[in-house]
Amino acid sequence: MAGFTRGFTGKRRDDHGGRLPPGQYDTGSSWPVLSAEITPHIATEGWTFTVDGLVEEPTTWSWDDLQALPHSTYAGDIHCVTTWSKFDMTFTGVSVDVLLAAARPQASATHVLARSHTGYTTNLPLADVTDGKAWVVWEADGEPLKPEHGGPARLLVPHLYFWKSAKWVSGIEVLDHDVRGFWEQNGYHDRGDPWLEQRYHGD
Repeated sequence: MAGFTRGFTGKRRDDHGGRLPPGQYDTGSSWPVLSAEITPHIATEGWTFTVDGLVEEPTTWSWDDLQALPHSTYAGDIHCVTTWSKFDMTFTGVSVDVLLAAARPQASATHVLARSHTGYTTNLPLADVTDGKAWVVWEADGEPLKPEHGGPARLLVPHLYFWKSAKWVSGIEVLDHDVRGFWEQNGYHDRGDPWLEQRYHGD
C-alpha cells in the first residue's frame, strides 16, 4: 500500500448517487491488488481462526468448523485508502458476530486486534466489527477468494478503508484498550472511515 496520493485529483467524476466517498474513484471491473507482504498460499487443511483475549471461552475453528457455521453474504461496495472504490461486490462468509458469540467477550472489551497468518495486524473498535458490520469471508463474487485478495479467508469490514479488512486472517484478539496495528503504526489513521477521509494520523 505504499506510494499513494492524498485523494483523487483532476476532473470530478460521477459519485454514483452518493455511494462514492470523497477523494475516491470508481475502479470499474478491476479489483487492484495491494499488499504489504509477499502473497502466501495457505492450504485450507492447516488453516485456523481463533478468537481470544478478553473472552470467556477462547475458541479456535478449523476450515471445516468455519464452513459448518451459518453463512451470510455482504453485497455492496469496498473502498481502499489508495483512492479506488469497487462497486457492487458480493462476499460470502461468517459474520464476526457469530464468532464473538461463541467466545463471549468480557464486559470490559472495547477493541479488537485482527491478526493474519503472515503476522500482519490491524486494530478496530469492537463496535466496528459487531452488529452485522464485519465478516470472515472466503468467497468473492461467487468464486473462492484468490490468494492475492486474501484467500483462503480474509476479514471484511466494508464500511472502513480496506486495509482494515485483513488478508489471510487468522484470528481476533479482544482487548479493553486500543493497540495499533501495522499500518496504524506507520502513519495511517487509527479508524479509517472513508466518508471522513480518515487516511492518515491527523485526518
